[in-house]
Amino acid sequence: MDHPARLLMSEYETHDVKRLIVSKPAGLQYQPGQGVAVAIDREGWRENSHPFTPTSHTDDEVLEFLIKRYPGHDNVTTRLHALRAGDGLLVSEPFGQLTYRGPGVFIAGGAGVTPFIAILRELARRGALAEQMLICSHKTPDDIICERELRNALGPRFVVTCTRGSGRGYEERRIDREFLGEWIPDLRGFFYICGPPAFDKDVRGYLVELGADGERIVR
Repeated sequence: MDHPARLLMSEYETHDVKRLIVSKPAGLQYQPGQGVAVAIDREGWRENSHPFTPTSHTDDEVLEFLIKRYPGHDNVTTRLHALRAGDGLLVSEPFGQLTYRGPGVFIAGGAGVTPFIAILRELARRGALAEQMLICSHKTPDDIICERELRNALGPRFVVTCTRGSGRGYEERRIDREFLGEWIPDLRGFFYICGPPAFDKDVRGYLVELGADGERIVR
């Protein structure tokens, strides 16, 4: 069932990611990391929904989404970026299994970091960040989502690598078997992966090759 909602405000988080604050439908409940399908409540777009992860706390009175726009496509993300306060949306019931199971390493490709932002914000509120690590891959430093917040929260346990241009304080390589072997000395915890399908598959394979328990890999 879709719930009606309204855009309250939007602002840029990065050059191609917008933070959308949306009215929260009454009774909507979800776990940090779960997604919802969002559609624009407008003729011709109501059936064209796209999954996004709320990054707000589950008990907040509004929903926050961090949505990346993909240029050259007249798609949902482009249209969402163009909306103005007051425009109508449709929000589905929550879904997905990418929820917190226990201390471990979060590995994200690009906008795949958004479910982890939701989970890590909840862990920060509980005072439970000490045993968590976040590894992110982005194209350039300008593409990093919520960088200041994540650095302040995780310190040296926030590792960023940029594949198309970097700078001081960033790795400049792809996340591969060697990279993970260098940064993750202890393979006994949980591993959470979110990114494009090929990224998910490759990272899971590298972790298993290194000796991680496949049952503790959450995708």
